[in-house]
Amino acid sequence: MSTETKIKPRMREKYFKNTVPALKKRFGYKNDMDIPRLDKIVINMGVGDAVSDAKLLDEAIMCMREITGQKPVVTRARKAISNFKLRENMPIGVKVTLRNDRMYEFFDRLVAITIPRIRDFRGLSRKSFDGFGNYNMGIKEQIVFLEIDRDKVSKISGMDICICTTANTNEEALGLLQEMGMPFRK
Repeated sequence: MSTETKIKPRMREKYFKNTVPALKKRFGYKNDMDIPRLDKIVINMGVGDAVSDAKLLDEAIMCMREITGQKPVVTRARKAISNFKLRENMPIGVKVTLRNDRMYEFFDRLVAITIPRIRDFRGLSRKSFDGFGNYNMGIKEQIVFLEIDRDKVSKISGMDICICTTANTNEEALGLLQEMGMPFRK
């Protein structure tokens, strides 16, 4: 057995040192278990053109693996749609669900490196909460991530990122994400 110590992600330490006391003061929580926290991050990349070109799906899997450090799950069509030449059970996208340390590491890279690299970025919208404390955002180009080699990408595609929290309201989730460094519009 190795006696190596595991290094905790920087964002997890920031959450416990800075975010928890700030949220406790801001919302007046009595119990530490009431304080909202990140639950999971789901990243989804739709590859509709994979119907005609299967290599695009392999490329999306490679990109998602490099971005998240985890093997993605291939999503398949539930219904056949003849106008799109789509049959039931055809692969049309990839998704990854991140939890624990990988989630905090991805969130740190997203906030500190990736979001500032988005072209013409002026802040994230405050209207993208779903009413249950989850935040959804879209990225138009996967090449804003530093892990992606632009030369290996043949088709630029976007992705959806859903940040799920344990917050009960949008205000609590907004406070959590602001304290953790998400750049929202003023």
